[in-house]
Amino acid sequence: MHIALVSKEQEESLIELLCEINAYYNPESPASKDVVRDHTVRNLLSPASPHRLVVATGADSQVIGLAAITLMYSLVEPEPHRRAHCHLKELYVKGSQRSIGVGRALMVWVAKYALGHGCHRIDWPVKANNARGIEFYTGLGATQVEDRLSFRLTGSAVAKLASVEGSAPSVD
Repeated sequence: MHIALVSKEQEESLIELLCEINAYYNPESPASKDVVRDHTVRNLLSPASPHRLVVATGADSQVIGLAAITLMYSLVEPEPHRRAHCHLKELYVKGSQRSIGVGRALMVWVAKYALGHGCHRIDWPVKANNARGIEFYTGLGATQVEDRLSFRLTGSAVAKLASVEGSAPSVD
């Protein structure tokens, strides 16, 4: 197994894995391969993307796992030893490759990368019903952040909030 930031040569194999991820999270309406390809090329692999995509490849050079990370700087912790942190947006291992160390190897790579870039912590969300994932993360030594909750605005709620007049300057 080899782990590194994704390369141009791995793009097609990455798209295959991203299709699997999409179907995993959206089993009732997975996106087409063309939609996943367009999103991957235009957004995820764009030079403007804040994400770094880390891939694990097998002996056949096919992508078998992915970690999507973003390096961030705290607004409230300006001290040099606390300000940088790594956000893990996604960790996913191909279904046929689970429980053989791919996820752990990706997390080791991410931890080394984070430390090498001055990050003092790695944060990530996990679905509350993902018992297998929670067990995996606690096995790495991670702890649940007890004082944080996740919130979300979607669709009509975003539009409704954005339509409120006079409460904010215009957005350019």
